[in-house]
Amino acid sequence: MRFYTGCTDCLISRVEYESRLCTDDPKRIQEIVDACRDQLQRIAADPVPAPVIASRVHRLAYRMIGETDPYRTLKRANNEDALTVSRAVRGDLESFRDLVLAAVIGNTLDYGSQAHTVTDNFVRFFRREFAAGLTVDDTEAMEPLTSRVVYLADNCGEIVFDALLADHLKQNGSHVTFAVRSAPILNDATLEDAVALGLDRSVDLLTTTADGIAELGLNRDTAPPGLIDALDRATLVIAKGMANYESLSDERDLPPVAYLMSVKCAPISADIGIPVGSRVALLRE
Repeated sequence: MRFYTGCTDCLISRVEYESRLCTDDPKRIQEIVDACRDQLQRIAADPVPAPVIASRVHRLAYRMIGETDPYRTLKRANNEDALTVSRAVRGDLESFRDLVLAAVIGNTLDYGSQAHTVTDNFVRFFRREFAAGLTVDDTEAMEPLTSRVVYLADNCGEIVFDALLADHLKQNGSHVTFAVRSAPILNDATLEDAVALGLDRSVDLLTTTADGIAELGLNRDTAPPGLIDALDRATLVIAKGMANYESLSDERDLPPVAYLMSVKCAPISADIGIPVGSRVALLRE
């Protein structure tokens, strides 16, 4: 999925948001925003998926901010909130579908998105969303494809629910490769977060989506060989969140892909053909 011109304001608002997490100097914030906007104008039409464009802009912002992980405190809070919820609801999550739905609800923990607000009572929100179920539910078709899974993770917080789903897959005989970011970008989960949850001990291969670079989504040009090999051998790719959707939706040389996400913006909504706010477990083969 290419970068939409309508995505500019959202991306730049994230740049401003992460700048404000690190400085209260309005002049410095404006310098960062202006530089990132200028760069975006130069590269927005490049023939690459939208996350490649966004990653370049965020890397520039981080360099100018002088901070490798502006979201560090928020990510820690995301994981603590999600662990609290998982302890409260774990007994209600029994089936593959239950755990997929939990992982999709977890995808709402996404601070800084212009068109999306994070709830301040996630336990109550989780129970309400769980009762409502999935807007698009292809879980019945997904489950038989799970003998070899590549799981592309997304944000902190939701990774707690991803870990529950990965554990369920392992207990039911799946081979699971689990991929996170190799360096901090936005509030996405990194190896540090995955190891803290014990994923290095519970999955067959814990890897990153990029070799030594802060990169959103999945960019095959920067992916490590182990992940490329796992993709070649996979029977199902589980792609969490909108950046992974944007990365993979135009790809044709892939195994079946299960897109698990909360739809938070109009361009993704239009591309899939469902309303903003939808809870999606969408299988594309």
